[in-house]
Amino acid sequence: MTELTKVLTQIESANKGIITPEMEIVAKDEGLSPEFIMEGVKKGTIVILKNNTRKNCHPVGVGEGLKVKINANIGTSNEKSSLAEELEKVKIIEENKADVLMDLSTGKMIDETRKAIIEATSLPIGTVPMYQAGKEALDEFKNIAKLDKTKLFSDIEKQCRDGIDFITVHCGVTKFVINQLEQQKRLTGIVSRGGAMLACWIKATGMENPLYEYFDELLDIVKKYDVVLSLGDGLRPGCIEDAGDRAQVSETVVLGELTKRAKAKGVQAMIEGPGHVPLNKIPSMIQTIKQLTDNAPLYVLGPLVTDIAPGYDHITSAIGGTLAALYGADFLCYVTPAEHLGLPDKNQVREGIIASKIAAHAADIARGNKEALEADRKMSFARKELDWKKQKELSLDPSKFDGIKFEEETPCTMCGDYCSMKIFSKYF
Repeated sequence: MTELTKVLTQIESANKGIITPEMEIVAKDEGLSPEFIMEGVKKGTIVILKNNTRKNCHPVGVGEGLKVKINANIGTSNEKSSLAEELEKVKIIEENKADVLMDLSTGKMIDETRKAIIEATSLPIGTVPMYQAGKEALDEFKNIAKLDKTKLFSDIEKQCRDGIDFITVHCGVTKFVINQLEQQKRLTGIVSRGGAMLACWIKATGMENPLYEYFDELLDIVKKYDVVLSLGDGLRPGCIEDAGDRAQVSETVVLGELTKRAKAKGVQAMIEGPGHVPLNKIPSMIQTIKQLTDNAPLYVLGPLVTDIAPGYDHITSAIGGTLAALYGADFLCYVTPAEHLGLPDKNQVREGIIASKIAAHAADIARGNKEALEADRKMSFARKELDWKKQKELSLDPSKFDGIKFEEETPCTMCGDYCSMKIFSKYF
């Protein structure tokens, strides 16, 4: 690696025609040329998740022309705070082959938890710095309005310095966007924790969101570490009725503006997308977001296609995620069966990953991804040969094969092979 590529961000390198080691790794993982990855990074349609100071991270590409990626969330809370349990979840995430994880801790020892998770995995890791800054302001002052810009930006830099690879920042929750929300009177208001914190801060102080007002300073911080900005959807719809409303669209317009500013400064950015969206609205919504944000990589939280399935929201999310990815979403945030009910345990984390992987793979097939199509072709051959061992090996969830006794079957008397006609052969 030359000295030049050490100091340049991925976008700056791409603009100079330099293929970085990270681009080469992503290209190999995707079965594509390094030049394709470089061009995508240059255009802003692909981001590479990897902090330039982190040594143990395997870079992951997200964006146009790549396989659909999935993220799994973990993290402590005030109600449940155990680093050991979160580290166990990290192992489950790795074993079940999620691409990325996010540490959303709001419990005790946030710094220690984050550092331990970074040390424990080679997966790219994301955070929401507002969670820590807001929690600590509430702990100290009992008032979110006492959070100041210096504290928030200090926490952002601290997390980047620790090695976080991407951060969710709700820069689009502006005074104007909040005004749009208040005029239309949503059914479920703001369901994003980070978005709600900033909205309350704006209303209490009368000042503009510092993440928006001082966006250039934010870019200066993340650029040093080549951390990807995940421009958060603080006004995402929290129910089917609110999908596609004025507040959501207003925020997306702001995020499109900020995406251009980030790219111009050499900072990678992706967009976070809607939460609850009815099935019929997903195609147009995804395409609109893509158009408003110059086809930046799109990270969707679901979308959940119905509100009446608590305990099964990993399924409602997989349905919506498949359609969203078919129409252009690049990155799916998993949803577990515990969504809307509580914090997920280890088994629910695993269920959420598998459901999300099914959605991503189904979308990859529909998008014509050669690797996805070949995986299904191999499974078809294994089924034809009644090769149970191979079927288990190729399955997204091999554990489903454990403990099942598979009966030996005999060839069809008509064709001499294993086929469905054998059940009728006695009549011929």
